[in-house]
Amino acid sequence: MSKNIAVIILAAGKGERMKSENPKALHNICGRPMLDYVLDLVRSLKVQKKVVVLGYKHEVIRKSFVLGQDIAIQKKMLGTADAVKTALGKLKGFKGTVLVLYADTPLLKKETVNKLLKYHIENSLDATLLTAKLDKPQGYGRIVRDKYSVIRAIVEEKDADDFDRDIKEINTGIICFNKDSLEGALKQVRSNNRKKEYYLTDVIKILYKKGRLISAVKIEDINEALGINSQSDLAKANGIMQLRINQELMRQGILIVDPNSTFISYGVKIGQGTVIYPFTVIESSVRIGKRCLVGPFAHLRQGTRLSDDVTAGNFLETVRSKVGAKTFIKHFSYLGDTQVGRNANIGAGTVTANFDGRNKHLTIIKDNALVGSDTILVAPVEVGKGAVTGAGSVVIKNVPDKKTAVGVPARILKKKG
Repeated sequence: MSKNIAVIILAAGKGERMKSENPKALHNICGRPMLDYVLDLVRSLKVQKKVVVLGYKHEVIRKSFVLGQDIAIQKKMLGTADAVKTALGKLKGFKGTVLVLYADTPLLKKETVNKLLKYHIENSLDATLLTAKLDKPQGYGRIVRDKYSVIRAIVEEKDADDFDRDIKEINTGIICFNKDSLEGALKQVRSNNRKKEYYLTDVIKILYKKGRLISAVKIEDINEALGINSQSDLAKANGIMQLRINQELMRQGILIVDPNSTFISYGVKIGQGTVIYPFTVIESSVRIGKRCLVGPFAHLRQGTRLSDDVTAGNFLETVRSKVGAKTFIKHFSYLGDTQVGRNANIGAGTVTANFDGRNKHLTIIKDNALVGSDTILVAPVEVGKGAVTGAGSVVIKNVPDKKTAVGVPARILKKKG
Protein backbone atom coordinates (compact mmCIF):
# COMPACT_ATOMS: atom_id res chain seq x y z
CA MET A 1 0.00 0.00 0.00
CA SER A 2 1.25 3.47 -0.86
CA LYS A 3 2.52 5.54 2.03
CA ASN A 4 1.60 8.77 0.26
CA ILE A 5 -0.95 9.36 3.01
CA ALA A 6 -1.66 12.30 5.30
CA VAL A 7 -3.85 12.10 8.38
CA ILE A 8 -5.92 14.94 9.79
CA ILE A 9 -7.01 14.47 13.42
CA LEU A 10 -9.88 16.72 14.45
CA ALA A 11 -9.40 17.62 18.13
CA ALA A 12 -10.75 21.17 18.33
CA GLY A 13 -14.08 20.44 19.97
CA LYS A 14 -15.22 21.66 23.35
CA GLY A 15 -17.56 18.76 23.91
CA GLU A 16 -20.48 20.67 25.37
CA ARG A 17 -22.45 17.52 26.11
CA MET A 18 -19.56 16.28 28.27
CA LYS A 19 -20.52 19.02 30.78
CA SER A 20 -16.84 19.50 31.59
CA GLU A 21 -14.36 22.37 31.59
CA ASN A 22 -11.68 20.12 30.09
CA PRO A 23 -11.25 19.82 26.31
CA LYS A 24 -12.89 16.65 25.09
CA ALA A 25 -9.58 15.22 23.82
CA LEU A 26 -8.16 15.22 27.36
CA HIS A 27 -10.83 13.02 28.91
CA ASN A 28 -9.32 9.74 30.10
CA ILE A 29 -10.04 6.20 28.98
CA CYS A 30 -8.38 3.59 31.18
CA GLY A 31 -6.03 6.17 32.65
CA ARG A 32 -5.01 7.77 29.36
CA PRO A 33 -6.29 10.80 27.38
CA MET A 34 -8.40 9.66 24.44
CA LEU A 35 -6.30 11.65 21.95
CA ASP A 36 -3.29 9.49 22.86
CA TYR A 37 -5.00 6.39 21.45
CA VAL A 38 -5.60 8.15 18.13
CA LEU A 39 -2.00 9.39 17.99
CA ASP A 40 -0.82 5.82 18.63
CA LEU A 41 -3.00 4.60 15.78
CA VAL A 42 -1.52 7.17 13.40
CA ARG A 43 2.03 6.27 14.43
CA SER A 44 1.30 2.60 13.72
CA LEU A 45 0.11 3.48 10.21
CA LYS A 46 3.49 5.10 9.41
CA VAL A 47 1.95 7.77 7.23
CA GLN A 48 3.85 10.55 5.49
CA LYS A 49 2.23 13.49 7.31
CA LYS A 50 -0.20 14.22 10.11
CA VAL A 51 -1.96 17.38 11.26
CA VAL A 52 -3.80 17.75 14.57
CA VAL A 53 -6.47 20.45 14.52
CA LEU A 54 -6.86 22.13 17.91
CA GLY A 55 -9.28 24.80 19.02
CA TYR A 56 -10.91 24.96 22.45
CA LYS A 57 -8.23 25.41 25.15
CA HIS A 58 -5.53 24.43 22.65
CA GLU A 59 -2.80 25.67 24.99
CA VAL A 60 -3.79 23.04 27.56
CA ILE A 61 -3.72 20.24 24.98
CA ARG A 62 -0.32 21.35 23.62
CA LYS A 63 1.14 21.06 27.13
CA SER A 64 -0.21 17.52 27.48
CA PHE A 65 1.08 16.02 24.22
CA VAL A 66 4.24 16.04 22.14
CA LEU A 67 2.79 17.27 18.86
CA GLY A 68 5.74 19.15 17.38
CA GLN A 69 4.88 21.31 14.39
CA ASP A 70 1.96 19.13 13.28
CA ILE A 71 -0.68 21.50 14.68
CA ALA A 72 -3.29 23.70 13.06
CA ILE A 73 -5.43 26.03 15.18
CA GLN A 74 -9.11 26.44 14.34
CA LYS A 75 -9.70 29.94 15.69
CA LYS A 76 -13.50 29.76 15.56
CA MET A 77 -15.63 26.65 15.99
CA LEU A 78 -17.14 26.72 12.50
CA GLY A 79 -17.62 22.98 11.99
CA THR A 80 -15.74 19.99 10.65
CA ALA A 81 -15.36 21.26 7.07
CA ASP A 82 -13.72 24.43 8.35
CA ALA A 83 -11.45 22.36 10.61
CA VAL A 84 -10.30 20.22 7.68
CA LYS A 85 -9.76 23.32 5.55
CA THR A 86 -7.58 24.72 8.36
CA ALA A 87 -5.54 21.50 8.42
CA LEU A 88 -5.04 21.52 4.65
CA GLY A 89 -3.10 24.74 5.06
CA LYS A 90 -0.39 22.59 6.64
CA LEU A 91 -0.43 20.16 3.69
CA LYS A 92 0.52 22.50 0.87
CA GLY A 93 2.41 20.61 -1.81
CA PHE A 94 1.20 17.23 -0.57
CA LYS A 95 -0.43 14.98 -3.17
CA GLY A 96 -2.23 11.78 -2.30
CA THR A 97 -4.72 10.41 0.22
CA VAL A 98 -6.07 12.36 3.19
CA LEU A 99 -7.55 10.33 6.04
CA VAL A 100 -9.78 12.21 8.48
CA LEU A 101 -9.87 10.88 12.05
CA TYR A 102 -11.34 12.25 15.27
CA ALA A 103 -9.84 12.63 18.73
CA ASP A 104 -13.15 11.48 20.21
CA THR A 105 -13.11 8.15 18.33
CA PRO A 106 -10.31 6.38 20.23
CA LEU A 107 -11.38 2.74 19.79
CA LEU A 108 -10.49 2.34 16.11
CA LYS A 109 -8.09 -0.50 15.35
CA LYS A 110 -5.15 -0.40 12.98
CA GLU A 111 -6.51 -3.35 10.95
CA THR A 112 -9.77 -1.52 10.26
CA VAL A 113 -8.09 1.69 9.12
CA ASN A 114 -5.59 -0.20 6.94
CA LYS A 115 -8.49 -2.01 5.25
CA LEU A 116 -10.16 1.35 4.53
CA LEU A 117 -6.96 2.90 3.16
CA LYS A 118 -6.13 -0.12 1.01
CA TYR A 119 -9.58 -0.18 -0.58
CA HIS A 120 -9.50 3.58 -1.23
CA ILE A 121 -6.04 3.58 -2.82
CA GLU A 122 -6.37 0.40 -4.88
CA ASN A 123 -9.64 1.63 -6.42
CA SER A 124 -8.41 5.22 -7.04
CA LEU A 125 -11.47 6.68 -5.32
CA ASP A 126 -12.24 10.31 -4.56
CA ALA A 127 -13.84 9.49 -1.22
CA THR A 128 -14.22 6.28 0.80
CA LEU A 129 -16.41 6.21 3.88
CA LEU A 130 -16.22 3.85 6.82
CA THR A 131 -19.83 2.82 7.37
CA ALA A 132 -21.79 0.35 9.47
CA LYS A 133 -25.22 -1.26 9.49
CA LEU A 134 -27.34 -0.94 12.62
CA ASP A 135 -30.79 -2.26 13.38
CA LYS A 136 -31.50 0.84 15.46
CA PRO A 137 -29.32 3.62 13.99
CA GLN A 138 -30.54 6.36 16.31
CA GLY A 139 -28.22 9.35 16.56
CA TYR A 140 -26.16 8.61 13.45
CA GLY A 141 -26.04 10.22 10.02
CA ARG A 142 -27.53 7.98 7.31
CA ILE A 143 -25.82 6.90 4.09
CA VAL A 144 -28.11 7.77 1.17
CA ARG A 145 -27.56 5.83 -2.06
CA ASP A 146 -28.99 6.34 -5.54
CA LYS A 147 -30.87 3.73 -7.57
CA TYR A 148 -27.52 2.24 -8.63
CA SER A 149 -26.45 1.89 -4.95
CA VAL A 150 -23.86 4.65 -5.35
CA ILE A 151 -23.46 6.87 -2.29
CA ARG A 152 -24.91 10.28 -3.05
CA ALA A 153 -25.13 11.98 0.35
CA ILE A 154 -24.89 11.75 4.12
CA VAL A 155 -28.00 12.99 5.91
CA GLU A 156 -27.69 13.91 9.57
CA GLU A 157 -30.46 12.51 11.72
CA LYS A 158 -31.79 15.93 12.70
CA ASP A 159 -32.24 16.71 8.98
CA ALA A 160 -33.60 13.29 7.99
CA ASP A 161 -37.17 12.66 6.85
CA ASP A 162 -39.07 9.46 7.63
CA PHE A 163 -37.62 7.70 4.58
CA ASP A 164 -34.05 8.59 5.53
CA ARG A 165 -34.59 7.53 9.14
CA ASP A 166 -35.42 4.01 7.97
CA ILE A 167 -31.96 3.64 6.42
CA LYS A 168 -29.83 1.18 8.41
CA GLU A 169 -26.42 2.12 6.97
CA ILE A 170 -24.76 4.84 9.03
CA ASN A 171 -21.77 7.15 8.76
CA THR A 172 -19.00 6.59 11.33
CA GLY A 173 -17.34 9.89 10.39
CA ILE A 174 -14.07 8.27 9.25
CA ILE A 175 -13.40 9.15 5.59
CA CYS A 176 -10.53 8.87 3.10
CA PHE A 177 -10.26 11.52 0.40
CA ASN A 178 -8.19 12.24 -2.65
CA LYS A 179 -6.61 15.50 -1.54
CA ASP A 180 -7.34 17.43 -4.72
CA SER A 181 -10.96 16.27 -4.76
CA LEU A 182 -11.37 17.23 -1.10
CA GLU A 183 -9.91 20.72 -1.61
CA GLY A 184 -12.14 21.42 -4.58
CA ALA A 185 -15.31 20.28 -2.82
CA LEU A 186 -14.56 22.21 0.38
CA LYS A 187 -14.72 25.46 -1.60
CA GLN A 188 -18.39 24.72 -2.34
CA VAL A 189 -19.51 23.80 1.18
CA ARG A 190 -22.06 26.27 2.55
CA SER A 191 -22.76 26.98 6.20
CA ASN A 192 -25.61 25.37 8.08
CA ASN A 193 -28.20 28.14 8.47
CA ARG A 194 -29.04 27.39 12.09
CA LYS A 195 -25.58 26.85 13.58
CA LYS A 196 -23.61 28.71 10.89
CA GLU A 197 -21.18 25.78 10.72
CA TYR A 198 -19.61 24.03 7.74
CA TYR A 199 -20.05 20.24 7.72
CA LEU A 200 -17.53 17.87 6.18
CA THR A 201 -20.34 15.44 5.35
CA ASP A 202 -21.61 17.95 2.75
CA VAL A 203 -18.48 17.19 0.69
CA ILE A 204 -19.96 13.80 -0.25
CA LYS A 205 -23.02 15.35 -1.91
CA ILE A 206 -20.81 17.83 -3.77
CA LEU A 207 -18.48 15.08 -5.05
CA TYR A 208 -21.47 13.00 -6.16
CA LYS A 209 -22.90 15.88 -8.19
CA LYS A 210 -19.50 16.24 -9.86
CA GLY A 211 -19.59 12.58 -10.85
CA ARG A 212 -16.63 11.66 -8.66
CA LEU A 213 -16.02 8.11 -7.39
CA ILE A 214 -17.41 7.47 -3.91
CA SER A 215 -17.56 4.15 -2.10
CA ALA A 216 -17.57 2.64 1.39
CA VAL A 217 -16.03 -0.03 3.56
CA LYS A 218 -18.29 -1.52 6.22
CA ILE A 219 -16.84 -1.83 9.70
CA GLU A 220 -17.24 -5.22 11.38
CA ASP A 221 -17.41 -4.03 14.99
CA ILE A 222 -19.42 -0.84 15.43
CA ASN A 223 -17.88 -0.32 18.86
CA GLU A 224 -14.64 0.69 17.13
CA ALA A 225 -16.38 3.73 15.70
CA LEU A 226 -17.99 4.85 18.96
CA GLY A 227 -17.80 8.63 19.12
CA ILE A 228 -17.56 10.08 22.61
CA ASN A 229 -19.96 12.97 23.10
CA SER A 230 -21.10 12.50 26.70
CA GLN A 231 -20.01 11.07 30.02
CA SER A 232 -22.18 8.05 29.24
CA ASP A 233 -20.26 7.49 25.99
CA LEU A 234 -17.01 7.88 27.91
CA ALA A 235 -18.03 5.18 30.38
CA LYS A 236 -19.00 2.84 27.54
CA ALA A 237 -15.66 3.41 25.77
CA ASN A 238 -13.82 2.86 29.04
CA GLY A 239 -15.54 -0.52 29.42
CA ILE A 240 -14.67 -1.59 25.88
CA MET A 241 -11.03 -0.53 26.21
CA GLN A 242 -10.78 -2.19 29.63
CA LEU A 243 -11.84 -5.55 28.22
CA ARG A 244 -9.27 -5.17 25.42
CA ILE A 245 -6.53 -4.48 27.98
CA ASN A 246 -7.57 -7.40 30.17
CA GLN A 247 -7.80 -9.79 27.23
CA GLU A 248 -4.31 -8.84 26.04
CA LEU A 249 -2.89 -9.41 29.53
CA MET A 250 -4.54 -12.83 29.69
CA ARG A 251 -3.00 -13.70 26.32
CA GLN A 252 0.37 -12.96 27.94
CA GLY A 253 -0.21 -15.52 30.69
CA ILE A 254 -1.79 -13.47 33.46
CA LEU A 255 -4.88 -14.89 35.17
CA ILE A 256 -7.56 -12.26 35.69
CA VAL A 257 -10.18 -14.12 37.70
CA ASP A 258 -13.04 -11.82 36.66
CA PRO A 259 -12.19 -9.44 33.79
CA ASN A 260 -15.51 -7.61 34.23
CA SER A 261 -14.66 -6.47 37.75
CA THR A 262 -10.92 -5.80 37.31
CA PHE A 263 -9.78 -2.31 36.35
CA ILE A 264 -6.29 -2.06 34.86
CA SER A 265 -5.08 1.15 33.23
CA TYR A 266 -3.28 1.41 29.92
CA GLY A 267 0.47 0.80 30.15
CA VAL A 268 0.51 -1.49 33.19
CA LYS A 269 3.12 -4.29 32.94
CA ILE A 270 2.44 -7.65 34.63
CA GLY A 271 4.60 -10.80 34.64
CA GLN A 272 3.52 -14.30 33.66
CA GLY A 273 1.82 -16.45 36.27
CA THR A 274 0.44 -13.52 38.25
CA VAL A 275 -3.15 -13.78 39.48
CA ILE A 276 -5.37 -10.69 39.71
CA TYR A 277 -8.44 -11.20 41.88
CA PRO A 278 -11.76 -9.32 41.42
CA PHE A 279 -12.44 -5.69 42.31
CA THR A 280 -8.81 -4.70 41.94
CA VAL A 281 -7.77 -1.31 40.53
CA ILE A 282 -4.30 -1.00 38.99
CA GLU A 283 -3.34 2.47 37.74
CA SER A 284 -1.06 3.42 34.86
CA SER A 285 2.71 2.99 35.20
CA VAL A 286 2.39 0.16 37.77
CA ARG A 287 4.81 -2.75 37.30
CA ILE A 288 4.07 -6.21 38.71
CA GLY A 289 6.47 -9.15 38.56
CA LYS A 290 5.91 -12.84 37.91
CA ARG A 291 3.77 -15.18 40.03
CA CYS A 292 2.30 -12.43 42.21
CA LEU A 293 -1.09 -12.60 43.90
CA VAL A 294 -2.98 -9.29 43.82
CA GLY A 295 -6.35 -8.52 45.42
CA PRO A 296 -9.24 -8.85 45.81
CA PHE A 297 -10.15 -5.22 46.52
CA ALA A 298 -6.57 -3.99 46.08
CA HIS A 299 -5.70 -0.53 44.77
CA LEU A 300 -2.22 -0.21 43.26
CA ARG A 301 -1.65 3.44 42.41
CA GLN A 302 0.96 5.10 40.22
CA GLY A 303 4.58 4.42 41.06
CA THR A 304 3.94 0.97 42.53
CA ARG A 305 6.50 -1.75 41.73
CA LEU A 306 5.98 -5.34 42.87
CA SER A 307 8.86 -7.80 42.37
CA ASP A 308 8.34 -11.51 41.68
CA ASP A 309 6.28 -13.72 44.02
CA VAL A 310 4.76 -10.87 46.02
CA THR A 311 1.40 -11.30 47.73
CA ALA A 312 -0.51 -8.00 47.73
CA GLY A 313 -3.78 -9.00 49.33
CA ASN A 314 -7.27 -7.72 49.95
CA PHE A 315 -8.00 -4.09 50.86
CA LEU A 316 -4.43 -2.96 50.22
CA GLU A 317 -3.51 0.46 48.83
CA THR A 318 -0.04 1.32 47.56
CA VAL A 319 1.38 4.44 45.91
CA ARG A 320 4.96 5.31 44.87
CA SER A 321 6.16 2.15 46.60
CA LYS A 322 8.53 -0.70 45.74
CA VAL A 323 8.07 -4.17 47.19
CA GLY A 324 10.80 -6.82 47.08
CA ALA A 325 10.45 -10.43 46.01
CA LYS A 326 8.51 -12.94 48.15
CA THR A 327 7.14 -10.28 50.48
CA PHE A 328 3.65 -10.73 51.99
CA ILE A 329 1.21 -7.85 52.45
CA LYS A 330 -1.95 -9.76 53.12
CA HIS A 331 -4.66 -7.46 54.43
CA PHE A 332 -5.93 -3.96 55.17
CA SER A 333 -2.73 -1.96 54.69
CA TYR A 334 -1.55 1.34 53.22
CA LEU A 335 1.96 1.76 51.85
CA GLY A 336 2.79 5.22 50.53
CA ASP A 337 6.31 6.29 49.51
CA THR A 338 7.67 3.01 50.84
CA GLN A 339 10.52 0.70 49.95
CA VAL A 340 10.08 -2.88 51.17
CA GLY A 341 12.84 -5.48 50.89
CA ARG A 342 12.71 -9.22 50.19
CA ASN A 343 10.90 -11.81 52.32
CA ALA A 344 9.29 -9.19 54.54
CA ASN A 345 5.93 -9.74 56.20
CA ILE A 346 3.65 -6.74 56.56
CA GLY A 347 0.93 -7.45 59.13
CA ALA A 348 -2.76 -6.62 58.76
CA GLY A 349 -3.62 -2.98 59.30
CA THR A 350 -0.12 -1.61 58.74
CA VAL A 351 -0.10 2.07 57.77
CA THR A 352 2.77 4.26 56.61
CA ALA A 353 2.13 7.82 57.76
CA ASN A 354 3.97 9.39 54.85
CA PHE A 355 2.49 12.92 54.83
CA ASP A 356 3.23 15.52 57.52
CA GLY A 357 0.81 18.10 56.14
CA ARG A 358 3.37 19.66 53.83
CA ASN A 359 5.67 16.99 52.43
CA LYS A 360 5.72 13.26 51.66
CA HIS A 361 8.40 11.20 53.40
CA LEU A 362 10.01 7.81 52.77
CA THR A 363 9.57 4.62 54.79
CA ILE A 364 12.13 1.83 54.39
CA ILE A 365 11.38 -1.73 55.47
CA LYS A 366 14.38 -3.98 54.86
CA ASP A 367 14.74 -7.68 54.01
CA ASN A 368 13.14 -10.25 56.32
CA ALA A 369 11.49 -7.62 58.53
CA LEU A 370 8.31 -8.56 60.36
CA VAL A 371 5.89 -5.66 60.79
CA GLY A 372 3.23 -6.51 63.34
CA SER A 373 -0.50 -5.98 62.83
CA ASP A 374 -1.77 -2.40 63.19
CA THR A 375 1.72 -0.90 63.17
CA ILE A 376 1.90 2.77 62.21
CA LEU A 377 5.21 3.80 60.64
CA VAL A 378 5.65 7.57 60.91
CA ALA A 379 7.93 8.59 58.04
CA PRO A 380 10.74 9.23 57.58
CA VAL A 381 11.57 5.98 59.33
CA GLU A 382 13.44 2.74 58.73
CA VAL A 383 12.84 -0.84 59.87
CA GLY A 384 16.10 -2.78 59.65
CA LYS A 385 16.91 -6.23 58.28
CA GLY A 386 15.21 -8.96 60.29
CA ALA A 387 13.71 -6.37 62.64
CA VAL A 388 10.30 -6.79 64.28
CA THR A 389 7.57 -4.35 65.32
CA GLY A 390 4.97 -5.38 67.87
CA ALA A 391 1.26 -5.29 67.12
CA GLY A 392 -0.20 -1.81 67.51
CA SER A 393 3.17 -0.07 67.67
CA VAL A 394 3.67 3.52 66.55
CA VAL A 395 7.18 3.66 65.13
CA ILE A 396 8.69 7.16 65.05
CA LYS A 397 12.40 6.21 65.22
CA ASN A 398 14.48 3.79 63.20
CA VAL A 399 14.46 0.14 64.28
CA PRO A 400 17.98 -1.34 63.95
CA ASP A 401 18.64 -4.68 62.22
CA LYS A 402 17.33 -7.72 64.14
CA LYS A 403 15.85 -5.57 66.91
CA THR A 404 12.26 -5.53 68.19
CA ALA A 405 10.26 -2.34 68.74
CA VAL A 406 6.97 -2.24 70.67
CA GLY A 407 4.62 0.31 72.18
CA VAL A 408 3.30 3.82 71.63
CA PRO A 409 5.65 5.39 70.81
CA ALA A 410 7.66 2.26 69.98
CA ARG A 411 10.81 1.56 71.98
CA ILE A 412 13.52 -1.01 71.37
CA LEU A 413 13.29 -4.08 73.58
CA LYS A 414 16.51 -4.87 75.44
CA LYS A 415 17.70 -8.42 75.94
CA LYS A 416 17.48 -9.62 79.54
CA GLY A 417 20.64 -10.42 81.46
